[in-house]
Amino acid sequence: MIRLEKRPQPSRAWSLATPLLAVLATMIAGGLLFGILGKDPVEAIRTIFWEPLFGEFAFYYRPQLLVKGAPLVLIAIGLSLGFKAGIWNIGAEGQYIMGALFGAGAGLAFYPTEAWYIFPLMVIAGGFGGWVWAMIPAFLKVRFGTNEILVSLMLVYVAEQFLASMSLGLLKNPEGHGFPGSRNLQQYDSAYNADLIAGSGMHWGVVAALIAVIFAYVLLNRHITGYHIRLTGEAPRAARFAGVNPSRLILFCLGTSGMLAGLAGMFEVSGPSGQVSIDFNVGYGFTAIIVAFLGRLHPVGILLAGGLMALTYIGGDIAQSNLQLPSSAIQVFQGMLLFFLLAFDLLTNFRISLGKPEVA
Repeated sequence: MIRLEKRPQPSRAWSLATPLLAVLATMIAGGLLFGILGKDPVEAIRTIFWEPLFGEFAFYYRPQLLVKGAPLVLIAIGLSLGFKAGIWNIGAEGQYIMGALFGAGAGLAFYPTEAWYIFPLMVIAGGFGGWVWAMIPAFLKVRFGTNEILVSLMLVYVAEQFLASMSLGLLKNPEGHGFPGSRNLQQYDSAYNADLIAGSGMHWGVVAALIAVIFAYVLLNRHITGYHIRLTGEAPRAARFAGVNPSRLILFCLGTSGMLAGLAGMFEVSGPSGQVSIDFNVGYGFTAIIVAFLGRLHPVGILLAGGLMALTYIGGDIAQSNLQLPSSAIQVFQGMLLFFLLAFDLLTNFRISLGKPEVA
């Protein structure tokens, strides 16, 4: 008889091995999926993981790793702080959208003025927009005890309606011949988040993501707030006895994650995306949840996981183009990563045992 036995304490070896096993299992299961679709499994996996790094056009795809990975890392860092404390912000996609709207709105309010202070104001506005949107579930949680998972998730759909409204209304390009969407910020120098080194993919969003990784590492390992976050997640009762203020922690974690998601949206709309449009959001806020858990909620792990997920984005696009794989198959492939991660993560706290259970 196969059964699960709870370990006396979580296995550190399994905790470290789980992400690697999840990636390997995803490759195997993804290969089977691609085979069922009539594609060469080995070629499909090679295209996704090899072509962006070492293929013929890798010189073009490598900078895209930074472009795709930066928002994922920035959002995932914020989410990981709350997840560590047992505070579940599932609405980063909405905060990402609102950060983009606030940031773009701040920049376009000065159009066509050219001034050095416009982009910094956009950064502040973008972070503020995400923070404000995250404060809604935070306040409701603290004041009325509502479930932050449901509230933050439902607010994503509200944010999407705001996005559509702004694209068709207040932020609509008056010179756009009736098409929805704002002016192209890439053509407005004071609001453009350009590459710091031409063609490198290194823009201010990448810099912000690296700063966020360092900030989170220092916070969690060298600051009393980080200690409170870890203690609350690992031993809530002990945290209460230690004098941790749960309301303050909820406001801090949700506010920080919202701010970082808002910054990710602002850097994206002012750089790679270039404009506010109805289909601006591409799911970074939800994908960042996979990145956070794949990185074991550790800042350095999240940095590596963000790079891996960016690789699947770019490799998936190449596979769609070269192998005619459907986009839905690529999305399933990415979703498998979280599925296997959670499945293998079970073995961190439980061991597989054979035989009959002992009778006390």
